Amino acid sequence: MSPFFVMSLLFGLTFGQAASLCAPSEYTIHVEKRECAYCLAINTTICAGFCMTRDSNGKKLLLKSALSQNVCTYKEILYRTALIPGCPHHTIPYYSYPVAVSCKCGKCNTDYSDCVRERVRTNYCTKPQKLCNM
Repeated sequence: MSPFFVMSLLFGLTFGQAASLCAPSEYTIHVEKRECAYCLAINTTICAGFCMTRDSNGKKLLLKSALSQNVCTYKEILYRTALIPGCPHHTIPYYSYPVAVSCKCGKCNTDYSDCVRERVRTNYCTKPQKLCNM
């Protein structure tokens, strides 16, 4: 093995995570309640980006736990609450949503993340829209 190859391999293993581009990104959530007159468009941040992964060619030789790949996920998160306008008095007009403060590359935690790529885009309004900048 050439010294260049060995150095490249060591560099990639050591600094591979640093090459990941995982960071909070602006995102708009559209929220509707059947009882309310308006749809609320909420500007927030989510974790998005690229994480370095190593996919082994010898998958049959490794344990299943060694095959999980890193995703861009929340490191620090906070929740905010917005008021949906046009709701009757008998309904709860509040909607709580996550705000990504910081992100990391790691295993996807299904306790607070949707770990499956959404195939159908449903993030739109069917009622008149109000904008909420938080």
